[in-house]
Amino acid sequence: MDEIRGDEIQGDEIRGTARGTAPVPLSVLDLVTVGQGRTATQALRTGVEIAQLAERRGFHRYWVAEHHSMPGVASSSPAVILAHTAARTEHIRLGSGGVMLPNHAPLVIAEQFGTLEAMAPGRVDLGLGRAPGTDGATAAALRRTDRLNEGADDFPQQLMELTRFLDDDFPDGHPYARIHAVPGPVQATAEGGVQSPARPPIWLLGSSGFSARLAGVLGLPFAFAHHFSAQNTVPALELYRDSFKPSTVLDAPYALIGVAALAADDEREARRQVLTGALSMLRLRSGRPGLVPTPEEAEAYAFSPMEREFVDNWLVNIVHGTADEVRSGLDDLAKRTGADELMITANAHGGEARLRSYGLIADAYGMPRL
Repeated sequence: MDEIRGDEIQGDEIRGTARGTAPVPLSVLDLVTVGQGRTATQALRTGVEIAQLAERRGFHRYWVAEHHSMPGVASSSPAVILAHTAARTEHIRLGSGGVMLPNHAPLVIAEQFGTLEAMAPGRVDLGLGRAPGTDGATAAALRRTDRLNEGADDFPQQLMELTRFLDDDFPDGHPYARIHAVPGPVQATAEGGVQSPARPPIWLLGSSGFSARLAGVLGLPFAFAHHFSAQNTVPALELYRDSFKPSTVLDAPYALIGVAALAADDEREARRQVLTGALSMLRLRSGRPGLVPTPEEAEAYAFSPMEREFVDNWLVNIVHGTADEVRSGLDDLAKRTGADELMITANAHGGEARLRSYGLIADAYGMPRL
């Protein structure tokens, strides 16, 4: 496989800085969740408020994740959300966690993220996944094909095509050699061009070993979905580090993990809030996706023994409680996994609880108020 170049990308654009007493840099993953009685407009406004709070408190980056056909998740269009957020923030890194590459033509992604880079120079990350981010029928509608395995199997080839569009370096004789992703490096080589040739760094996302190994072989940063695949976290990170080959992008491995965490003023309130996300996930896994339920509905729900087992297992991997308890849990997770960065996702019914959680976590670590 060809090398991922990214000649203008430096590791400093990828590596974050820990603030306060945090063991590693802290970042935010937002699903732009929509609760019962709330609108998508309100959810998107909350997303901007979270990004602004994260920027003020020294979180390193704010990412949104591509999902489809889920009433309770309003992040179907990461590039649109990121453009909106870029206009309302100043310096926090913004990115996709991630764009599901098989759902899109690589040229389209290169154009979208080239546009974002032009809007917010030096602030944009392009995280890529190979899952559909939805069910099979919706994936078929997105891709206009029912051959869904083909997209995942072709992921390395699609990744290389996307990278060549971003770097504008298809070799002579290639069918796409005269096609350029704009905005992009071609504008720097055009007569009178002054466009920066820089482009967003690519991250590979995963919940198993496939992307871990691929990211390592290509010398790319890696993001692992610990928040829904906790049992695979340590093996995947070890595989990534063992497979890593230095590249023009990174000279050493850099891995972040997505962590479900929610802090509240007391343990009971934290439990009430995370139970809403657990019930929402139970319904999704049961083929009944909907809006995120209220804490009152989640507390009153009559779980069957099988449902209770699912929820209890789900909650085990959510760091929740008071701010001090969450800080301790995050510290332990960073030490146990050796992750270079923790990306926190706080899933709850209302935006107030999520904003409160990020603020409490920042306070617990003595993070700055910028």
